[in-house]
Amino acid sequence: MTDSALEPVAAVRPQTPFQRVVSDFCESRLAVFGLVLVVISAFVALFAPWISPQNPFDIASLDLLDAKVPPGTVSGDGKMVYWLGTDGQARDMLSAIFYGMRISLFVGAVSVVVALAIGVVVGLVAAYAGGKVDALLMRIVDLMLSFPAILVALILLSVLGKGIDKVLFALILVQWAYFARAARGAALVERNKEYVEAATCLALPASRIVFRHMLPNCMPSLIVIATITLARAIALEATLSFLGVGVPVTQPSLGMLISNGFEFLLSGSYWISFFPGVALAIAIVGINLAGDQLRDVLNPRNLR
Repeated sequence: MTDSALEPVAAVRPQTPFQRVVSDFCESRLAVFGLVLVVISAFVALFAPWISPQNPFDIASLDLLDAKVPPGTVSGDGKMVYWLGTDGQARDMLSAIFYGMRISLFVGAVSVVVALAIGVVVGLVAAYAGGKVDALLMRIVDLMLSFPAILVALILLSVLGKGIDKVLFALILVQWAYFARAARGAALVERNKEYVEAATCLALPASRIVFRHMLPNCMPSLIVIATITLARAIALEATLSFLGVGVPVTQPSLGMLISNGFEFLLSGSYWISFFPGVALAIAIVGINLAGDQLRDVLNPRNLR
């Protein structure tokens, strides 16, 4: 036998669940590419005030002589280059997109987090309580899911008016039922498992059984649904703003920027709508690509 055969074999450390999830996620190049798009979108949204060449909402800094100039044009005073052109109010489109991404991601993320919290509570309570409580809560969920989300949001915003807070309220209202249905389905599977029966026999409080024992086992599937719903929420907010019932003009999101440039398309100023549309597509595609792989990685069968 050779000396190399006598050398001890190095012990392979088992991967932790987090390491396994990261490893499986990175196996998909499309997922990694999507994650990069999400990180870029989040970066420009968080640091928009510091990386934007111009504050597009500072009226004093705007010069109407620079309105609707094409991409790559130098400003009249020669101090900056409008890499993506300007809109009808002489706002630098690159800066406006950074600020618009900030509002779009904020509205989408906050609405999904709040809707997730409400839906999880409703779904878990319905699954654990069962009987009349389950029937009542699920009939409310069925009622919410029977109407198109865009229709409900349009009606609400037509009554409430414009505003980020009103858009958030509308998006939360049309989204929580999805999470409630998913949480109930996952909780029903956990409800019949031995650890729940053991906790019940020990007379543990219902709140502890539901939120400390059942909830962690339901979260993987809910996280995946939240990821996909985030892309849907951003697209829905953009649609509402494009139709003129979303965020106000003073706080434009990407949807509002697309709407502002729509009237100039026929005049040849395509960039006013085109570049915000590309930015919106980058954010949504990135979230969907990452979410698709996350769905496979967090599949309960793969986590065993």
